[in-house]
Amino acid sequence: MTDAVLAIHGGAGAMAREEASADVREAYQNAMREILRNAGRILDEGGTALDAVTEAVRLLEECPLFNAGRGSVFTSAGTHELDAAIMDGRTLKSGAVANLRTVRNPVLAARAVMERSQHVLFVADGAEAFARAHGLECVEPAFFSTPERRAQLERVQRTSADGTALDHDGTPTAQSAVPLSFPGGSQDSALSSAPLDEGRKLGTVGAVALDAHGNLAAATSTGGMTNKQPGRVGDTPIIGAGCYASNDTCAISTTGTGEMFIRLVAAHDVAARMKYAGASLERASHSVIHEQLPLIDGSGGLVAVDAHGNVSMPFNTEGMYRGFIRTGQAPVVAIYR
Repeated sequence: MTDAVLAIHGGAGAMAREEASADVREAYQNAMREILRNAGRILDEGGTALDAVTEAVRLLEECPLFNAGRGSVFTSAGTHELDAAIMDGRTLKSGAVANLRTVRNPVLAARAVMERSQHVLFVADGAEAFARAHGLECVEPAFFSTPERRAQLERVQRTSADGTALDHDGTPTAQSAVPLSFPGGSQDSALSSAPLDEGRKLGTVGAVALDAHGNLAAATSTGGMTNKQPGRVGDTPIIGAGCYASNDTCAISTTGTGEMFIRLVAAHDVAARMKYAGASLERASHSVIHEQLPLIDGSGGLVAVDAHGNVSMPFNTEGMYRGFIRTGQAPVVAIYR
């Protein structure tokens, strides 16, 4: 039996303008620890990597500290469009959805596409109809909205030179389905003084896992870019760009400037370097993030695990919310280098 491991990320970016207090940093770290413990139990009990990454990303979507699911950013039209993808390293089966507007947990829709259809990617109305037909929970679009997100949209439309922001700079007030504790302060104060600058953070969430049976899986989800043009799709739901898994090599979930990750087919590039050039997971992931992405002004990072249980979490920004947990061990989390 293989030693199982789960790794997650919650976005990469620049250090906050004013260094976050120890209490606020601990709030983010506690959130990641709790998500790792909850999803990690699946692996502890002999469950699959696919189930573990599904649950980890679902919990990240429910947690308002990270940009996916509830509290998602607005498009330029004042709407929400959510994306997600998932991949099974054992079979290479995958599923993805883009431009969802009412599905509460996009990662569950992506998994339904993988398991209950002959296709890989559904978008917009087709994705919505597919999710409803398969009994997934749908909500009114207002479910995803907060006053802070609306204020952020207005701020970006007034001040952004290119009309978009890579992630939110608001302070969502939605309550999380994950029980979180914020020592020394409220949830709102933790959000408004985040460890990474919310105005410049690249806000995707994701998870990768290796289970006791030697199978790999990856999943990624995002709320997108503030003030993005309706219909824009980034790397998150593109298999091979923002998400990839193969038992031959590794499982990868990325976060960053989506268009650049698409242009490099970044997630698959990590696996290809391992398969065809014999590179280690660490070398392959380091090369993509620190050598290839900067050539086209790409920013961000990734989390990855290989078939031997090695974990790599490189990023070329000042920080990345990240962590991992191995069966029978305590979770390890970090934000800065």
